[in-house]
Amino acid sequence: MLSRPRSSPCRRLRRPPVHQRQRRPCRRRPTWAGTPTTVLGGDPTEAEVKANADFLVSSGLRDVGYRYVWIDGNWAAPTPRSDSGDLVANPAQFPNGLAPLVDYIHAKGLKAGIYTDAGPYIPGKCGLGSGGGYYQRDADQFAAWEFDAVKVDYLCGIAADLDPKTVYTEFAEALRHNASGRPMVFNLCNPVTSPDWGNYPESQQSTYSWSYAPAIAQSWRTYTDVGFLGDIKFKDVLRNYDANARHPEVAGPGYFNDPDYLGPQLGMSDEEFRTQMTLWSVAAAPLVIGSDLRTLSKSSLDILADRDVIAINQDRAGVQAVRVGPAGTTETWVKRLANGDRAVVLLNRGDTPRTLTVDAKATGLDGGRLTLQNAWTDQVTESSGTISAAVAAHGAALFRVSRAHGLPGIPHVTASLPTLPATASVVAGGETVRVEVAVRNDGTLPVLTPAVRLAAPDGWTVQAQGRAPKLLAPKSSTTFVFAVTLAADAPAGTSQLTATTSYTVIGHGKLSQTTATGVVVAPAAPDGEVVLSHHAWISATSGWMSPTVDLSVGGWSPISMLGQVYPTGIGVASPSTVRYYLGAACTRLAAVVGLDDAVRNVRPEGATSTFQVVGDGRVLFDSGVLTRDDLRQVDVDLTGVRVLDLVVGDAGDGGYNDRANWASPNASC
Repeated sequence: MLSRPRSSPCRRLRRPPVHQRQRRPCRRRPTWAGTPTTVLGGDPTEAEVKANADFLVSSGLRDVGYRYVWIDGNWAAPTPRSDSGDLVANPAQFPNGLAPLVDYIHAKGLKAGIYTDAGPYIPGKCGLGSGGGYYQRDADQFAAWEFDAVKVDYLCGIAADLDPKTVYTEFAEALRHNASGRPMVFNLCNPVTSPDWGNYPESQQSTYSWSYAPAIAQSWRTYTDVGFLGDIKFKDVLRNYDANARHPEVAGPGYFNDPDYLGPQLGMSDEEFRTQMTLWSVAAAPLVIGSDLRTLSKSSLDILADRDVIAINQDRAGVQAVRVGPAGTTETWVKRLANGDRAVVLLNRGDTPRTLTVDAKATGLDGGRLTLQNAWTDQVTESSGTISAAVAAHGAALFRVSRAHGLPGIPHVTASLPTLPATASVVAGGETVRVEVAVRNDGTLPVLTPAVRLAAPDGWTVQAQGRAPKLLAPKSSTTFVFAVTLAADAPAGTSQLTATTSYTVIGHGKLSQTTATGVVVAPAAPDGEVVLSHHAWISATSGWMSPTVDLSVGGWSPISMLGQVYPTGIGVASPSTVRYYLGAACTRLAAVVGLDDAVRNVRPEGATSTFQVVGDGRVLFDSGVLTRDDLRQVDVDLTGVRVLDLVVGDAGDGGYNDRANWASPNASC
């Protein structure tokens, strides 16, 4: 089952789309899924390819299904073809050529993939292309080198204004009829997507590939890149997943929608990466690792290698999950498995922990007793018809659900993550907050003497409020309440509250489960006349790249608007929120907002944003829509404001070329 062919998605290690739309090829490091896989990009070398292939074996990743080592873009010589027209590997990177390297990969029990582009090589715009009459020649050469898979990008194709359906169909024909008769997986990798890349006809975009790719390829990209190297954002993971979910009907055994690569330790937290792995698995998506395997933590490797999760991804039915119920901050996704079971995802897109529930009838399994296997924890419980889970912010629970038989099993008990009031999203040293832990019993047996113990950092105090019940009957719940007082000198950052919930089940003894949540402890409030960009923020987001202090987003140039340079400020891309703790200590904020002059070096499209100053959830300033030719002066009263948000929106047309500035942000405190 793990050997079914898929191919690797495009991964670009490039600057934001406004700079690099047509310049750099898809790039990766080794690892693949369909079988799962591995990809090497970023000017790969023979030594890197071998080292990652070795690691696939030594780490055990090969044995759970990661079989393909994919050599991504920038592998060819500066002049990519010989005088006779054959592709040539860069001798500085591959001194022995590619054929011996493929032999090395095969000797490890692995398969080898290679990269090219559907368009012609265009110096200065794309690094390698098979267009211009070379499709059959290159297909024959890849087969002669004994590659097992080919990823075909579209950077040269879009630069040459080609029709993707036409050229990809021609390339697929060349691969099928290669001179060696060698079967090779075809990964169709068109990442061009509006508005992220600019304004392109629908027929040229990744969102159109589903209409023709299933007839010619084993996998096809369904949206633009999932993110930039080291700066993958959870919101973009969700964006790619949602786009990938638009046409589940075209996926099936051997043919798969491809939402792009997995990005452990490339910008996401472990929780966010586990969610990505969950979503990609129920989407029957290629599991292509975009990170250098040798740098990954044990946590990342454990997520990648979870056999229960991979089994759901590799299920022989090849069915893609669909959402049941409405779209929103919390959602339920269901994947039908070959044996009649269901894989059920409870997804929390939001920024706060939630306890999520769904009636089992929504999954396609009629009522009655159900066995729930938590794919990540391996815990097996029984429910009387409701599936529930405590889900962290940006988290997802994944269950394999089947009908229960025999004697009643361990009841499915859900203890929430410790929850603070919405008004306490940020707390300061010495403050006291209310913390709740809700416990529900969805099983068929009662649970006795339920109890919750809440642990806090040293110096904090925890006091239980009220009494615990003696019994929690099936289909009932209770809430445990605590008053938590922070230490006066609690350090700024995120501190953990950990709840241990215990209970007794007749016939199964005493059981327990642990949940934890992070409490955001504010830094000291500003004092005096303060350049806010030089004060520690609580959090800061940017649509692409990361917020930059005293520089335009990306850090390549000073903040400049309408020809004037500003020595202080914050550069962001939309959408963005920069949050500060003021502690009701400030009275005024002055700033200048607008689009950076760097947008003029890109293209005339895009570069529209909105700016808002929000104090404790109340809008204090709204700029309206600004273009590259607009500036606004900000002068707002901050009296009594505890938490300040500087918010940039995309003005409704996407974030393309939105380089926004909060210039000269000066606060009186």
